[in-house]
Amino acid sequence: MIVLAGDIGATKTHLALYQADSDQLVRLCDHIFVTQQLPSLEAALLDFIKGQPAIDRACLGVPGPITDGSARPTNIAWTIHEGSLSQSLGGAPVRLVNDLAATAYGMLHLPPSDLVELNKGHQTQRPGNIAVIAAGTGLGEAGLIAAENGWTTVATEGGHCDFAPRGAEQMALLQFLEREFGHVSYERTLSGPGLHNIYRFLLEYLPAPEPQWLGDRLRNDDPAAVVSAAALGGEDERCVRAVELFTAIYGAEAANLALKFLAFGGLYVGGGIAPKILAFLRKGIFMDAFLAKGRLSAVLERIPVRISLNQETALLGAAHLACSMK
Repeated sequence: MIVLAGDIGATKTHLALYQADSDQLVRLCDHIFVTQQLPSLEAALLDFIKGQPAIDRACLGVPGPITDGSARPTNIAWTIHEGSLSQSLGGAPVRLVNDLAATAYGMLHLPPSDLVELNKGHQTQRPGNIAVIAAGTGLGEAGLIAAENGWTTVATEGGHCDFAPRGAEQMALLQFLEREFGHVSYERTLSGPGLHNIYRFLLEYLPAPEPQWLGDRLRNDDPAAVVSAAALGGEDERCVRAVELFTAIYGAEAANLALKFLAFGGLYVGGGIAPKILAFLRKGIFMDAFLAKGRLSAVLERIPVRISLNQETALLGAAHLACSMK
């Protein structure tokens, strides 16, 4: 069986073909398109499958909610329909899923070498629910519900829920962001742009002037990458504090998600930012915030916490979901 998997994002569209035999997937080929250069997802599919074997089924992860087989992806000027995509693939059945739901499913298939453990947790006798949080261009949250007949993916838009500050510094951060955005979601802090927001807040909150070299870098390069690189290199104290604050907020919201899913099967951290700031995540800031839930701290201690280093987890999950289509 030949399956097509896709991970569709605002920056890139990653498509791959797999040969599926039993529980084994063998990647045949893949290609990464620049999303903003594509007129449509159908155009990408038609270009990708030229000269390839016939597709038996396809699953594509897209950002944002899926309604009745259609999606309007976040930050992409497309309307995507399963029916239209199926026509592009010669009538092969197509399933659209939320990209974080695909990421969550992909976590089930990662080897231990792709994971970094922050909290061992407690082994349960039966499979437990899994929660996945992933900060990157935005903030995604999803879960897997454990059932007798397998796993059910649950997509959410939890990244757009209200940011709940902890302590005076985060209260001031909320007020700073409210002045600019009105409504302040977790994504305003836990994302690439969110890290830059935190840094900008600290420019106002901390009295030290911004070094000229840092200001020049921020104007010429991706601000989030500049802040994280300066923090990891110990070049600027404000950047260090920005990543520390980001990490603490990340841990707190990860715990919120873990409690909502009662994720005794594990809380997994995906997305592109976590591997880049792994040194900060390992310092204890993340887990201190994760466990700071008062009467429920003992419950959270039982939950394994793992970071995914694999940047193709959503693609892997989409491939396995395609195999499970009926």
